[in-house]
Amino acid sequence: MSSGKINVQTENIFPIIKKFLYSDHEIFLRELVSNAVDACQKIRTLSSAGEFKGETGELQVTVTLNKEARTLTVSDRGVGMTAEEIDRYINQIAFSGAEEFVNKYKDKMDSGAIIGHFGLGFYSAFMVASKVEIITRSFRETDPAKAVKWECDGSPEFTIGDAVRDDRGTDIVLHINEDSEEFLETSRIETLLQKYCKFLPVDIKFEEKVINNTRPAWTRKPSELNEEDYLAFYKELYPFSENPLFHIHLNVDYPFNLTGILYFPKLKKNIEVQKNKIQLYCNQVFVTDSVEGIVPDFLTLLHGVIDSPDIPLNVSRSYLQSDANVKKISSHITKKVADRLEDLYKENRTDFESKWDDIGVFIKYGMLSDDKFYDRAKKFCLLKNTEGKFFSLDEYRTRVEPLQTDKNNKLVYLYTSSAEDQHAFVEAAKSRGYDVLVMEGPLDAHFLNSMETKLENTSFVRVDADTVEKLILKEENTTSLLSGEEQEKIKEIAMKQVPAEQYSVVLENLTADDAPVTITRPEFMRRMKEMSSVGGGYEFMGMMKEQFNVVVNTNHPLMGRILKEQDAEVQANKIKQAIDLARLSQNLLKGEELTSFIQKSIHSL
Repeated sequence: MSSGKINVQTENIFPIIKKFLYSDHEIFLRELVSNAVDACQKIRTLSSAGEFKGETGELQVTVTLNKEARTLTVSDRGVGMTAEEIDRYINQIAFSGAEEFVNKYKDKMDSGAIIGHFGLGFYSAFMVASKVEIITRSFRETDPAKAVKWECDGSPEFTIGDAVRDDRGTDIVLHINEDSEEFLETSRIETLLQKYCKFLPVDIKFEEKVINNTRPAWTRKPSELNEEDYLAFYKELYPFSENPLFHIHLNVDYPFNLTGILYFPKLKKNIEVQKNKIQLYCNQVFVTDSVEGIVPDFLTLLHGVIDSPDIPLNVSRSYLQSDANVKKISSHITKKVADRLEDLYKENRTDFESKWDDIGVFIKYGMLSDDKFYDRAKKFCLLKNTEGKFFSLDEYRTRVEPLQTDKNNKLVYLYTSSAEDQHAFVEAAKSRGYDVLVMEGPLDAHFLNSMETKLENTSFVRVDADTVEKLILKEENTTSLLSGEEQEKIKEIAMKQVPAEQYSVVLENLTADDAPVTITRPEFMRRMKEMSSVGGGYEFMGMMKEQFNVVVNTNHPLMGRILKEQDAEVQANKIKQAIDLARLSQNLLKGEELTSFIQKSIHSL
């Protein structure tokens, strides 16, 4: 058996780093500015540790654009570098000076003060530059002539020599190549700085103005902030958005570091919103707004910021890598959100109810997708009835159990998906003393389906799923006034007035006060079609035609009058008119059929 070291050829690896390490070339600016911020943070640390005796002075990073010279320069007044340090940190790929510094001074500096980790960020400069210069002077050098200049054209070859620099710090000078001329535009650089560097902990100056907030709200303790502060930060993130409902401040230091602020926006009934409103940061450096890995899916509808140095990122710090820490953080965020919602419910239920139309979407989405969240949320999940009253799950069960339990001892929850469109059905149910829930949200079909599996011996039925007598089956049976032969005759006439592929004619022995004809929508098929409209594995249902029942009331006087008519055409017209009225009440009469119905009704006046 033999052993050895794997050799990496610089001429092979360097082009890979330049072209393929980062998915977006624009990231080069984030990396260079982050390195400059690290240099400033290092001098602060050394000063506080007593290893730097001089004045730190104004610590800032300056970005300078020179269109004529085709250069972009990132300058700092940080620790600077000696020739030996350039050789150590620049000429050795993937040797992280930041990592080395953190290990040495971990007991003397704030957690997360240093951004760098992999030692590769500097090389991103070669994605946009034909030549890169480093002019640097270490804080240890008192002689301006002891500065160092390093230069490289993107090949493995470099030059290094003496330079002159009046103060400590570093200038990174990029000579922008022809393929990257967009980075010679002021607006483009400003946009990138706003995107990646907006909340870095050291002042970032561009075009004579500081572009960042060094102490964003999430880096401060909750005790230091009031409601106005939270709102102001929200407006800083989303200047044109409507005010949020409330916020959740995340501040965890064990077993992982996590800070952030999440806001609940106003959604109403719309879930077709952008899911890229939560920004992920690592040590105040923007990483991504695709946070599906760390934030549970139902919470991606929230807005805000999450920052954690413990989040595992890929080498280019462009996206998450899944590991156990990510799952722990995700679970913690879910718990914090649930705890916050429960607190709001307990502290001020009236206010909680007033926000339900907005937060109900989040809560139902969470209950559908996360069993642990369901266990927490069932305590504060609310149901609203047509009277506008709110009930917890337990409260509502107690309310309707005496009257809405059927002959098989199953509790039936009646609901409407549109109190206005289904008004007649709602009123019919209420006339029997039944309570009707309002379920108008985009997720309600899925929610009801899930609740039926979780609530013991319970079903949800829409008020137009059947005639009011059959919504909640009792023992009573009404006898038909028509003979068997007459019933078959009525059914035969009715069947000829509707297309058989969508309509089924059903005879019911209702009361004389009930409508002569009612159109109902079978619960199962209709609910599956509604669920298909928002996904969830029922998309095939959306391709099927909707089905309806034409319920003919055999005990209505109209049926007797129709049977007495001798003219078959008159019989057909009368029952068609009754069917069309029922279809009209369900908004099913449209186009030519509606026009014909109106004309016929006018002629009959």
